[in-house]
Amino acid sequence: MKLLLLKFMVFLSYIILGESTCNITTDQDLLNKAFSSVSGFDSSWFTPHDPNCKTPNILTSINLSSRNLNGSVSWKYLKNMSHLQSIDFSNNFLKGHVPSWFWSLPTLVEINLSKNMLVGTIGFRMGSYFGQFSSMRFLNLSQNRFTNLVNLSVFPKLTTLDLSHNKLGILPPGLNMLKNLQHLDISKCNISGNLNAISNLNTLHYLDVSINHMNGKFPSDFPPLSNLKFLNISLNNFSGHITSVNIQKFGPSAFIHAGKFNVTKVPHSIPYRPHKKRHKSRHKNFVLAISVSSIILFLAMLIYIFRICKKRKLAKKNKWEIPKPTQISSSNVEVSGPFSFETESGASWVADVVEPSSAPVVMFEKPLMNYLTFKDLLAATSHFGRESLLAEGRRGPVYRAVLPGDLHVAIKVLESARDVDCDEMKAVFDDISTLKHPNLLPISGYCIAGNEKLVLYEFISNGNLHEWLHELPAGETNIEDWSTDTWEHMNEIESTPRISSPDKTEWLTRHRIAVGIARGLAYLHHGCSKPLVHDHLVTSNILLSDDLELGMAKKTDPNGYPTDDVYDFGKILIELLTGEVSSEESVEEVRRLVKEGLGVNVLDSRLRLGSESLSEMVECLRVGYLCTAEVCWKRPTMQQVLGQLKNVHHLRENHL
Repeated sequence: MKLLLLKFMVFLSYIILGESTCNITTDQDLLNKAFSSVSGFDSSWFTPHDPNCKTPNILTSINLSSRNLNGSVSWKYLKNMSHLQSIDFSNNFLKGHVPSWFWSLPTLVEINLSKNMLVGTIGFRMGSYFGQFSSMRFLNLSQNRFTNLVNLSVFPKLTTLDLSHNKLGILPPGLNMLKNLQHLDISKCNISGNLNAISNLNTLHYLDVSINHMNGKFPSDFPPLSNLKFLNISLNNFSGHITSVNIQKFGPSAFIHAGKFNVTKVPHSIPYRPHKKRHKSRHKNFVLAISVSSIILFLAMLIYIFRICKKRKLAKKNKWEIPKPTQISSSNVEVSGPFSFETESGASWVADVVEPSSAPVVMFEKPLMNYLTFKDLLAATSHFGRESLLAEGRRGPVYRAVLPGDLHVAIKVLESARDVDCDEMKAVFDDISTLKHPNLLPISGYCIAGNEKLVLYEFISNGNLHEWLHELPAGETNIEDWSTDTWEHMNEIESTPRISSPDKTEWLTRHRIAVGIARGLAYLHHGCSKPLVHDHLVTSNILLSDDLELGMAKKTDPNGYPTDDVYDFGKILIELLTGEVSSEESVEEVRRLVKEGLGVNVLDSRLRLGSESLSEMVECLRVGYLCTAEVCWKRPTMQQVLGQLKNVHHLRENHL
């Protein structure tokens, strides 16, 4: 009887112990509570290790990167996850305040909260939480909205620190105490002040302080350059001395607009040959140079297009005309300089060269024409006379010219690049020339004459999408037959004639245009080594070549968001379908009608609405609806958009 009673007591204790273990709050429960207010979170991503609940579910690592999570995390529940070592919430839409105690969780070693909308204080006061120092080794908080800093000296074990694309304003205090730091990125943080606080960080291999307002001496205020494998100080206000060895090692783009420097050429310097593994890192620097110069090219093209429109309208009133350019022999050009040129506005620019043939023209598309010099440009533009002037703006004039070989080009004087070192500018031009796609406007070449940098690109005579859609008359119209209030007989003013205007009443034509734009954007977003963003996609930036292929003026931004381009494309697609200039209000109205199933009511009345094409247009309007979603993560990628447009009709691709 006693033995039976003993067995019963042991059995009962097992039941009690089992229930006690099952009642332990698992880390999964804590995680579910932490993300209870976050949309897109799915608790099934984390399953218990023991479904019979014999042991609690312990999480040491949480990876929720790129899950389209939107909302605020309840950070307090993470405090009780006693074994948590690694957190990755990157590339989501998380927002709200990150409490200062979070950084002091004793077990955390790696934190990646990049590409969110988080705010709060980075770091904590020593002795305030758990212990005096953090065990953190990896910390990536880039592309958020952090503004406050306490003292980073509480992270003595850090090897990687990325605070880029925040609004810090000042250099993070305590950086000089991070003696194990190897990777530091504080680019684009609106930081002012001197950098010498980190000059003693001898362990740094990677340093990016670009796109700030920092000052100081180079290289004395910097960590030892001999240890650095990557450096970018561009777009700051530094001063000092740069040697050819520095440029060879880190690349010219590392010093673009970095301040005022004395460049010293070191004789017999050994060219720096980067290891293949560094190629991708150096390419990130070149992308920045490409984006800056592409902006200049885009503005030049925009000014040029505006000028063309203005001249055509004034031609009606006999106030202005665009003469047909003629090739002028270079033998009649002055043989000595410097050369000074004045524009219509009274502004002037100077090519400080004595012998014009000493400044070569470098051609990318036609390398056999590299015998051209500045002297040939003088001849082709009538000494950069006003009759060759296409446009002028804040960034410099644009001229029209026909080079030997009947090459019709536009020549842009880059006034904003006068203070840029020639070698740096050559590197920028070379990088831009590598971006090649049928739907992006390429540069043809460049010429450096003294401090003046001139860029050459193909002359596009057929206007832009805005003109074609909203100003040209409908139908297959030859330019010589135009006699409307908008367009005059072009043969009366002897301008280079346009091709016959493609019939804008044809749905196939507009569909082809939409696919062309989508292809160009898909290349920028997905076809380059690093996604690039156009950042200013409007109909006036989409140029029409002779065969109606699209050429988008490039304005690439490596730090922008591709979803912004997708939204702009959606606006243009809606504009193509409705025939009305898109605005925020019109897009909102079209979205409402599409949602109600009434999209057919907004289609352009000029389009020939056949039964088959009607369904295709409504389907493309739905694509525009998806692209203009208010929540950016709901928008499709440009690869998806391109696929949807091409699949609207299974035979459509045969015409593209």
